[in-house]
Amino acid sequence: MNRKPKRLLVLALVAVVGMAFRVSWNALRDVATAIGADETAATLYPIVVDGLMALALIATLVLTKASDRKFALRVLAAYTTASLVLNYVHGLVPELHGGSVDPGRLADLGKGKVGWLLVLLATSLPVGSIYFGSDLVAKVLHHRPEPTANAEKTSEIESNRSMSDLGESADEPPAPDAAPDPLPVPAPVALPAPDPSAPAGAAVAAESARPRRATGRVPESARPARPKRTPAELLDEAREATAGWTDAELTAERIRKEVHTSAEKARGLRDALRAERAGSSATASEAVAV
Repeated sequence: MNRKPKRLLVLALVAVVGMAFRVSWNALRDVATAIGADETAATLYPIVVDGLMALALIATLVLTKASDRKFALRVLAAYTTASLVLNYVHGLVPELHGGSVDPGRLADLGKGKVGWLLVLLATSLPVGSIYFGSDLVAKVLHHRPEPTANAEKTSEIESNRSMSDLGESADEPPAPDAAPDPLPVPAPVALPAPDPSAPAGAAVAAESARPRRATGRVPESARPARPKRTPAELLDEAREATAGWTDAELTAERIRKEVHTSAEKARGLRDALRAERAGSSATASEAVAV
C-alpha cells in the first residue's frame, strides 16, 4: 500500500475514535457528576477512563516482552469493560441525562447493592488510571527491543536475496564433449651418442644421476658402520694426540674434538692424562731429590 492510502486510513481511524470518545465523554461526565465530582472533575473524568484505554493500546503495540504485553492487554480489557458498563448505566437510567441527579446520589438509583457497586466502579477508575498508567509508561520507557529477532529476519532476508540473485545470474555449465580429442603423443627424444675418445669413468659419471642430498636426520641403519674403540685404545689415541700440549691446553672439549668421542669419555680421558702427568712429575722430583 502506498503512503497516501495509509495516511487516509489513519486519518479516518482517528476521526472515528474521536467521535466515539465524544459519545462516551457525555455519558462518563454525567456519571462523574452523579458520584459527586465538580464541573472540572466531571469534564476530565472521561479522559481518565478512555484516555488510559488509548495508552494501553499504544503500549501493547510497542512492548515486545510477552509478560508486558499481557499486562497492557489486561489493562485495556478492564477499562474497556468499565467504560462499557458506565455507558450502559447512563443509557439505562434517564435521571443521569443532563446531570439532573443530585451530586453523590448514584447509589440511590440502584436497587440494593447494585448502586454501591456502581459507585465503587466509578470512583476506583481514576485511582486505577494513576497506578496502571504509571506502570505502563515505565514499561515503555525501559523497553529495549530484542536484537535477536531483527537479526534473524535480516539474515533471512539477505539469504533469500542472495539465493534469488544466484538463481538469476547462474548459468548452466556447458555440456562436456562426447568424444574429446586425444592428446598428441610426444615425439621420442634422441640421446647424444657417447664420445669414444672420452674415458670410461667420465661417461659413467655423466650418465649416472646426481645423488639427492639427505634431508633431516639420517637413521642409524643408514649410517656407515664404525668400529668401537676400547677405553685403552681411546687413552692411547688421546696420549699421542696430546703429547705436545701444555697442562692448560689439556681440556675435555679439545680432547673430544681431537679423538672424536663423547663429552663424558673426553672428561674421563682428561682426568686420566692429568693423573699420568702428575704421577710422572712426582717421580721426576723424587729422582732429583735422591
